[in-house]
Amino acid sequence: MKTEAVTVADRAHEAPSVRAYHDADAARWEAYVERAPSATFFHRIGWREIVEREFRHRTHYLLAERAGDVVGVLPLAEVKSRLFGHTLVSLPFAVYGGPAADDAEASAALAAQAEALGRDLGVDHLELRNRVSTGRGWAQQDLYVTYRKEILPDVEANMLAIPRKQRAMVRKAIGRGLVGEVDTDAARFFALYADNVHRHGTPPFSRRYFERLRATFGRDVEVLTVVDAQGTPVSSVLSFYFRDEVLPYYAGDSVAARELAANDFKYWDLLRRACERGLRTFDYGRSKRGTGSFDFKKNWGFEATPLAYEYCLYKGGEVPQRNPLNPKYRTMIEVWRRLPRPLVNAIGPGLVRFLG
Repeated sequence: MKTEAVTVADRAHEAPSVRAYHDADAARWEAYVERAPSATFFHRIGWREIVEREFRHRTHYLLAERAGDVVGVLPLAEVKSRLFGHTLVSLPFAVYGGPAADDAEASAALAAQAEALGRDLGVDHLELRNRVSTGRGWAQQDLYVTYRKEILPDVEANMLAIPRKQRAMVRKAIGRGLVGEVDTDAARFFALYADNVHRHGTPPFSRRYFERLRATFGRDVEVLTVVDAQGTPVSSVLSFYFRDEVLPYYAGDSVAARELAANDFKYWDLLRRACERGLRTFDYGRSKRGTGSFDFKKNWGFEATPLAYEYCLYKGGEVPQRNPLNPKYRTMIEVWRRLPRPLVNAIGPGLVRFLG
């Protein structure tokens, strides 16, 4: 018994080894993500196929093991673009990424392997979209924040927890007869989403992408559409469910939504439904400082938590600013807004694959 105990202890202190993911690892990877406290919905193995098939980016998933047990994972994708350069990212199209690991040693081993991989691939930079810094001393940027809040066990308690002015908007929407409906496909969502991103001057994802999300993750992807008193869709959100959390991720609305307070109602209805399902965390996702989205979420009483996005800059220079707030994209955004909707829906997905 003593020898066995020593053996177990020795194995627990072994240095972790890191290797490339293989298809046979899928079940072990997914099981680890389900139990690891630092893992997120974006660490799920289904994203690997989506990134490769839908966006045609080469993936480089890494697995950390200790004594044969999985102790960490790191999803990575290689993105090559003439406009934005050659990057290695964890993970494109995700707000969270970076190493998910049992301990600091496993996390450091994954990050070190990613750094070496990026150098071997000749990328311009490696980007880890962490919630918490890996402590490697890489460049960071203070642009993105996340909003997470506990879901109270009682529906009315959640309503009363909303700040007074925002709560008044929700009650205004309820009084106007707005109703939330869970959709069986992405059709109504996509129409509102495509209209919304066009007004903001950014390319849309394809409808096929949203249907692929639903097909890949099943019941963990849900579309909630708000209709007005006449049954007209005015706002919609596609949400991810992970363990005891709900994450509203993609959204769209009509021009009429603001006057109807439809977006306020939409997120309240999602929160109410999450409460009734027994979920414990409402994750309002990522926002950029200085944007309307940042202010909107703050008005709900959510506290902004900075995200520790880290960049290993192999060739020096500054942290890349590939976002609509960058002044050099202003002209392109204005031109895009003026293009016909059928055209942007057709060519947009080919462009947005490099903007993740």
